[in-house]
Amino acid sequence: MRAIVQDGYGAARDVLSLQEVPAPRVGPGEVLVAVRATSVHPDVWHVVTGRPHVLRLFGNGLVRPRRRVPGTDMAGEVVGVGADVDRFRVGDRVFGEVLRGNQWNNGGAWAEYVAVRADNLAPLPPGVGFIPAATVPTAGLIVLMNLPDRPALGPGRRVLVNGAAGGVGGLALQVARARGAEVTGVDLGPDRLAVVRRLGADHVVDAERDDFTTGEERYDLVFDVPGNHPYDHVRRVLTDDGVYVLVGHDGYGTAGRWLGSMPRVLRLVLRSRRDRHLPPADLSASPDRGARTADLAALLVDGAITPVVDRELPLDRAAEALDLLASGTARGRIVLVP
Repeated sequence: MRAIVQDGYGAARDVLSLQEVPAPRVGPGEVLVAVRATSVHPDVWHVVTGRPHVLRLFGNGLVRPRRRVPGTDMAGEVVGVGADVDRFRVGDRVFGEVLRGNQWNNGGAWAEYVAVRADNLAPLPPGVGFIPAATVPTAGLIVLMNLPDRPALGPGRRVLVNGAAGGVGGLALQVARARGAEVTGVDLGPDRLAVVRRLGADHVVDAERDDFTTGEERYDLVFDVPGNHPYDHVRRVLTDDGVYVLVGHDGYGTAGRWLGSMPRVLRLVLRSRRDRHLPPADLSASPDRGARTADLAALLVDGAITPVVDRELPLDRAAEALDLLASGTARGRIVLVP
């Protein structure tokens, strides 16, 4: 099969190439999926570049990736079924994240075929295309794991999403709106703000001109993707029972070559023991990917989430796609089509 192969860590154009490799074999509990679309997102950028370096300790390999084909999110058709699988049959349309553990590993989705644990996947609902579905899994799992299930998202509540034009921020904005909250979306520049408006934000803040942490508005929830303001500044705009959630985007290497945003995240985890604005962290939690992906499928069917796709590129332009992602100029998600 044709696949993107990663030979080391570094700039995408230096370490990625399109090659012919053996198709994966399907094992017990797995299905073989013909990939129809696979998405480009920041976690893949981190694994390809190997930055911040600390992420290499999470299993992908210290010097070079153990699994050489990148990619974690895909949508496609089942073409083979392993032993002990009764949820899917050949011909079923499915989507999901292919990894079993953390997202800082290569998953093999940037290829014509990928073998995936069946319980990672959900059926692709009728009427939902491969391309929008492929953009949802990782970003959607991050959103569903981090948006607190509490009154802060209910009708009449005010939510601010910082980084609202990105994959995670855009879904967080839409999920909050679907739950009845009044949502303010923050991002940089007219192109990205146009995406925020398209996603349905009630209010839009241009971060190039205005600092939301100095405004008069108060929010029941601040969902912060880039983490580009000190927490003590953000705390000023929270209501008395407001909640702050940091995703901690590393800014494509700008947060530091070795540790990235991890020190900041760990400081907030420790502070959460005595700060009512910080939800308690459960570092041992592991998402039920199949169940969460089914939740995302329901949101797609209901129209609660509608991914904005900037462009579709062929598989051999994967390096270009990662560079475009890191440039911050894309108006929506980028998808590779094998």
